[in-house]
Amino acid sequence: MQTELSKFTTGNYHPGAGKLKVLIWYFFNYGVMNSAFPWPYGIKSALLRMFGARVGKGLVIKTKVRIKNPWRLTIGDHCWIGESVWIDNLEDVVLGNNVCVSQGALLLTGNHDYKKSDFPYRLGKITIEDGVWIGAQAVVCPGVVCRSHAILTVGSVATRELEPWGIYSGNPAVAVRERVISE
Repeated sequence: MQTELSKFTTGNYHPGAGKLKVLIWYFFNYGVMNSAFPWPYGIKSALLRMFGARVGKGLVIKTKVRIKNPWRLTIGDHCWIGESVWIDNLEDVVLGNNVCVSQGALLLTGNHDYKKSDFPYRLGKITIEDGVWIGAQAVVCPGVVCRSHAILTVGSVATRELEPWGIYSGNPAVAVRERVISE
């Protein structure tokens, strides 16, 4: 079991790619991914793959999506990424299969260590397992794992692990009920 602090890294940040690749991605990110123009999903998926993302089949990725470092991104099959989602992946972000990240959600892998005068980065990977739904305007914080089929409701903030099949709400998000899927 990880301790609360062991899931974070601190110190100097490195994007995980060379300066030229980062620069070129900057233009594609803002010209295609973060554009209001509805580029076809296949073009966006191919572009992500070209920059090192691992992308499954059936990705729906809407307009105005920002992705910091695609080479630190894994997306499973049949995922939905809604309008204005920001994947601020200074560390790895993994989305399982059948994941929905709704409009305006923020996946935030980094913040700063306020206990140090130079405010070094404090980074943590995000894992969103199969069947998870991240609600509109919700925030997933660094180091969080959202277990299978959990739901983070609209505007909520996940600061800790979300247990499987739980529905979480609030800031910080707490379990409010069990998710039940009826066929």
